[in-house]
Parts: sequence; structure tokens; C-alpha cells
Amino acid sequence: MSGESRIPRGNADGFIRYMKSDMVSGLLVFLIALPLCVGISLASGFPPLAGIFTAIAGAAIATSISNSEMTIKGPAAGLIVIVLGCVEDFGGNGMAGGFSPADTTAYKAALAVGVVAAVLQILFGLFRAGVLGEFFPGTVVHGMLAAIGVIIISKQVPVALGITEAKGGPLSLLRQIPDFIIHANPAIALIGLVSLLIMFVWPVIRSRFAVLKPIPGHLIVLMVAVPLGMALNLTSAHDYQMFHQEYKLGEQYLVAMPNEVFGMFKHIETPDFTVLKEFKAWKWIGMFFIIGSLESLLSAKAVDLLDPWKRKTNMNRDVLAVGVANLGAAMIGGLPMISEIVRSKSNIDNGARTRFANLWHGVFLLLCVGLIPTILHRIPLAALAAMLVYTGTRLAHPNEFFNVYRIGKEQLLIFVVTLVVVLATDLLIGVAAGIALKMFLHVANGVPLRSFFKAYLEVEDVNENTSRIVARESAIFSNWIPFKRQIEDIGLVQKRNLIVDLSGATLVDASVMEKLEELGHEFEQAGLTLELKGLDELRATSSNAHSMRKRGLTPVRRMTLITNPELATTLIKEIVGMGVTGYTETPCFGMGRRHVSSNDSAPLEQVRVEFIMPFELCEQVLEYLRTSIMTLHHVTVCVETVEVARITSFVSTNALSAAHSSPGH
Repeated sequence: MSGESRIPRGNADGFIRYMKSDMVSGLLVFLIALPLCVGISLASGFPPLAGIFTAIAGAAIATSISNSEMTIKGPAAGLIVIVLGCVEDFGGNGMAGGFSPADTTAYKAALAVGVVAAVLQILFGLFRAGVLGEFFPGTVVHGMLAAIGVIIISKQVPVALGITEAKGGPLSLLRQIPDFIIHANPAIALIGLVSLLIMFVWPVIRSRFAVLKPIPGHLIVLMVAVPLGMALNLTSAHDYQMFHQEYKLGEQYLVAMPNEVFGMFKHIETPDFTVLKEFKAWKWIGMFFIIGSLESLLSAKAVDLLDPWKRKTNMNRDVLAVGVANLGAAMIGGLPMISEIVRSKSNIDNGARTRFANLWHGVFLLLCVGLIPTILHRIPLAALAAMLVYTGTRLAHPNEFFNVYRIGKEQLLIFVVTLVVVLATDLLIGVAAGIALKMFLHVANGVPLRSFFKAYLEVEDVNENTSRIVARESAIFSNWIPFKRQIEDIGLVQKRNLIVDLSGATLVDASVMEKLEELGHEFEQAGLTLELKGLDELRATSSNAHSMRKRGLTPVRRMTLITNPELATTLIKEIVGMGVTGYTETPCFGMGRRHVSSNDSAPLEQVRVEFIMPFELCEQVLEYLRTSIMTLHHVTVCVETVEVARITSFVSTNALSAAHSSPGH
């Protein structure tokens, strides 16, 4: 964080005050955005300049409307799937084999779809409906993004290998990868594989040398791939032989760009609104609107958490800005845009201060594409495909599966079902399947149907500065919006500390747990406190802080000790001191193995002591008994698993977190 005395703001004063920082960051973000804009555009079935148009429109328009200081607006890999799907549905083939008349017709149809979707986004922002982004469960969204990552990989691997006629859906393309490798064009595959290797290795190298940190891997790829393409003479059509087989090289493996200065303006296309008469156009309008708005909202929220000054984005205003910018982009032939997380993170890392860094990155894009288009023509398509494959692996990384599994097994099931259904059908059906499964699991866990879309809340004042909200029935993703509104109205609007009591809820799902944590940060930034109570009355499905909590019996350990009265007194004192909240002591008589074998008929006076404790604490007590007691004294120790109705009755305040790990044992 900078030592500046005030929070940077994107106003007229901020434009001058932070120009140097914002311009430098804009230049570095431009180096990432340039190849990605072109690559995403081509992967979406649009002309290569379309992605540049989008980024420039986002820089010029969104910067002036949104108050999001750190986000970079532009085309995103997450939208490739729906844009390409729309193009293909209107008869295009994703520019396979060049930009044909059918591709042009489909492209202009997709622009019309983008215009109407943008208008819906504008209305969305004007009517302050940005909060609807809170409805979608995080697990479903992550499953959708992972599926998008897999689809990107499936479609870009053949491009990186020089295969020009790959066809089929994502599952079919994945099955064909071995065949793509066998029939790869070796020269093009060399460019693709070297580019992919750089994308994976460069972050490791950059992390070890501070001087390399500002240099993005995308730039290194271009510095290597462009000379490779020139060495292979890709600007001229020719054949070569390798492995006793003949292969073709030529400009079809390079990005198509205008030759003249500012020739980009000759490539501006306008939408064909006649397609709006067709029903399928409205299906894609819904996809563009819902997925684009959701991704943009989630990205803007994520960037707010990364902002060193913790500035808050007005989500309604940001959706409005994205909608207006999308309208402008679609009218001049651009892709749909969102608040893009990777470029925004780079913007922050590069020292940007205000939203004008987004403006500067657009200025550099305009100058580059307008003044030196022939340089961009030398970028091999395989290098751009490698960048997108890398992006896909980030979206569908195995860590995504592990992270979801840590939250709960039921979350992993929702994640996987969403991913598989998206791959097998489309995004909307996949998201709907994930939400439907989540609702089914909630019903199975006892959530009353009446509380699915209504939050049952009781509000009471604790003192002049603090209020309490008591949640009844359930706190789940589908009733979170009214729940959140109540929390914000009482806490953030009225400037009161807040206690949220969840002990009366049947179930608190993982989405709500995560969103409550986010709200806690907002309260902290406002100088207020948001305290959660009652979670210890519910059973956690995993040890993760975001795990689902539900009413029911909680597994714990019951430890029984049998020993002589003197030692029992010592053990009780030590074990209670370790965190056990109570015990039961029963005098008894008995004989151990040694006494029975010696025919001693007089039973010994002993004491039976029972403790109830969480699993983790039980392990600590057992370790103490094994190492410090049982080597010196005769003690019988028995441990069994039992279930209790109220875990808080058996866990001290200091040991309370240990109770949440019990289901994993």
C-alpha cells in the first residue's frame, strides 16, 4: 500500500495527480490485453479486431460511468463459449478456413444479440437490480467457469497444434485430442507448445526475480512466437516435409490484420437486427445478458477485495457502465465485455491508482492497432491458442475441485454436476441443473419450502448502538437477497453494530457462510462489527469456515476411564484443564486381568469417569494418557463415538473450533 495521505479517486484531480502511475499500469496491462483480445475474438468466431474494439469501447465509455477504480473492462475468455455458440447457431463455423460470407452473416447476427443484451444490462443497472447477482450459488458459478475452461481447452488445443478442421462439441473434441496430436502440423505445433510452456514456466521465473515481475508471460510468448513464425516464413504459402509426410504453411496460421494505417475503421461492421424475429436470437440474448452480467459482477466484487484502498464499487452503476459500453462495442462490431479479473489483478499489481489506468490501456490498444497493424499480422494463431489453453487450465484447475471438496462433499457434487451438464448441453441448462440439485439437497436436509425465497427474520435492539437479527427456518442462497438487504439496512445504513443469530435456522448453506464473511469485511471497513452467533448449535459438514451448517446430532467422542480414586482426582483436574467442559464420576468395584488370574476374590475400589469431548481434543487427551499416565499407572481407557444434540454443551470457548472438524474423522 502506498503511503499517500488520501484514497485515490478517479476524478479530474486524480487524472492529473496519478497520471504517471495509471499510465505505466495501463501500458503493462495493454501488453497482456493485446494478444488476449485478438485470441478471444478469434476463438469466439469474430474477426480479430472485434476484441480490440471491445477493449477500446470499455476503456472510453465504462471509465466515465463506473466508479470501479481497479477493474479493466474488455473481452473475457469466460464469454467465448456463448459467443461462439451464438455464431455457430446462426450458421457460422468459427472462421474455420477463413472468414466466409456465412461467417459474416452469423457475426452480424451475434452483434444484434449483443446490442439487445446490452440494453437489458442498462435497464438492469438503472433499476438497481445488481443485487440479483447475489442469487447464484458460488459453487454453481465455479462449476460453470470450470466447464468454460474445459471447453476453451478442447477448442484451442487443435489450433495450437495446427489442426484447421477440428469439429464437434467439447466432449467430442476432448476425445479427439490423441488424434490431433498424431496429425499435428509439426512446425505450428512447435510454436504452440513452446508458447504454452512459456505461459506455465514464466510465472515461476518471474516470482524468483523481482526485476522480471512487471513483464507478463503474454509478452514473452509474443517475443518468442513472432520470430519463430518469421523463421518458418509463415507469410508465404509453401510446403515442407517431415516424417515422410508433406505439410502446408502460410498466412492461414497468422492473425489477419488490415495493412494500412488506421485501416481498422474499414472493418467496422453493424448489427443485423432482422435476426431478432427468430426465437433462437432471444435464447442467446438471455445467455449474453445473464452470463455476462453475472461474470462481471463477480469479477468486480473480487477486484474490490484486492484493492489496496478497499474502495467499494457501486454494482448497479458498474452494470450500467458495462451495458452502455457493450452497446457501443456491439454497434461497431465488438465482442461483449465484462470486468475482467486477470487484467484487473495485473492492473493492481502494476501500481494503478484510479480507473484511468483502464482508459490508458485502451489508448495504447488504439494506437498499436491503428499505427502498426502489420506487426500484429505476424502473430501466429498457435501462440494465441496456447494463451487461451493456459487460461482454460486456470479456470478448470484441479485445485478448484479440491477447494470445493474442502467446503463439503455436497458442494463437490453440485460443482461436478454443473460442470458435466454444461459440457453435455449448454451454460444455462448447466447452471439450472446445479441450482436445482442444490435446492433438492436443501429439501433433503429439512429446509422448509416456505423459506426458499423468503427470509424469516426477527429484529431486536440490544442497546443504542447494537441490534440483533435472529434467523428462523433457513439461511440459504435463494433467500439471501432479502436477508442481505436487512443486514445492510440496519447495519451499514443506520450505522449500527449487528449480531446475526443463526441458532434458530434449520440450515445455513455454504453460499451464505461465504457472503456473511464478505459482509463482515464491509462492516469492518465502515468501523462497525458484524458478529455471528448460534453457528455452534448447528453441525458443520466439514472443518472449512464456509461449510454448510445444519441442525442435527453432532458426532463426538465419549471417553471412559477406570482407575483408583486417588489417580482419578488427578486425571479429572488435568483433563478438565485441557478444555473438557465436564465429567461424570461413578464409584465402583472391579478386578483387572492381573487380579482375576491370581484368584484374588476381593474386588478393588475404583472410580469410573466419563468425559464427552470433540475428536481433536480427544486425540490430545489420549496422547497425554499414553505418554504421561499409562506407562506409570494402571488405567483402563475406552473411547467410543456418540452423537449429541448440542455440541456447545461439551466444548469450551477456546476449543470450539475443534468441534467443527469432527465429521471428518
